[in-house]
Amino acid sequence: MSAVSDRLPTFPWDKLEPYKKTAAAHPDGIVDLSVGTPVDPVPELIQKALVAAADSPGYPTVWGTPELRDAITGWVGRRLGARGVTHRHVLPIVGSKELVAWLPTQLGLGPGDRVAFPRLAYPTYEVGARLARAEYEVYDDPTRLDPQGLKLLWLNSPSNPTGQVLGKEELTRIVAWAREHGVLVFSDECYLELGWEADPVSVLHPDVNGGSYDGVVAVHSLSKRSNLAGYRAAFLAGDPAVLGPLLEIRKHVGMMTSAPTQAAAVAALGDDTHVREQRERYAARRAVLREALLGHGFRIEHSEASLYLWATRDESCWQTVAHLAERGILVAPGDFYGEAGAQFVRVALTATDERIAAAATRLSA
Repeated sequence: MSAVSDRLPTFPWDKLEPYKKTAAAHPDGIVDLSVGTPVDPVPELIQKALVAAADSPGYPTVWGTPELRDAITGWVGRRLGARGVTHRHVLPIVGSKELVAWLPTQLGLGPGDRVAFPRLAYPTYEVGARLARAEYEVYDDPTRLDPQGLKLLWLNSPSNPTGQVLGKEELTRIVAWAREHGVLVFSDECYLELGWEADPVSVLHPDVNGGSYDGVVAVHSLSKRSNLAGYRAAFLAGDPAVLGPLLEIRKHVGMMTSAPTQAAAVAALGDDTHVREQRERYAARRAVLREALLGHGFRIEHSEASLYLWATRDESCWQTVAHLAERGILVAPGDFYGEAGAQFVRVALTATDERIAAAATRLSA
């Protein structure tokens, strides 16, 4: 019997190791802009909430505490403009990556079922389809897909890796098409708080979904907005007919967020000040990096939101990776995200101010 790992592609980040060694040999040290992992401190009010809940000897619930569900419903109403969201419309998850990877399996998809995701996309969408033995395909415009057998449509706005944002009219058109053809929409909106040259809109907004959550679920994470990647705190919001069965499945397999993390998430969702402060940090870093990359001969496409600059010198992405590694800067090659990224690199904003400044200095030399 074939091992599950045989269904999966080679883990892409392993290919970066030689370039990481090159970059690390720089006299002033590496500037690692390859992985979008937060580097700034967890806000104090969130740390205090975590510590206060540290004495949690009992098992947490998969559905989360009532306080957490209240915090989620309050946030999606306040921040996303969602209306009529109750506890039945929300579900905590253990970080968004596990949900993306296991969703097709939990939905009962398999051979003959199709999963679709953007042509340039987070690799885990494909991994999820492979784990379920479902078929998968990429798209530029999802409404041009053959809906026959299409069971799961992933949207990603703002996009990882490109930072592209789907406008309200575009989202409305896609949701209407999916409903017409009975296709379930999951919208990965983990970077929604980080719009720079665009104001991202959620599929939960009534202007997009017509006031109904039928066939629509949004995925949100606290990793980037609140520096909680190490906590594994995220949630789903949308169609109760989808979330109810997922809740039952996740109860059986013990996919529960730790009790201290749930308490921390309540604090994070209830405070907007730390989100604005973190946005300001990223905006400043983005401005410095963008100017430095343009001055070094790069062209930047999309990148109107999210934590990345999608940049190219119109050459092989690996040639660009090598070029920057010689300068002590590590970035992600665009082909990690699909063949269409073969001449791009993804440059993360997730480094300290000092390291961002170091990268800019090296690019201007």
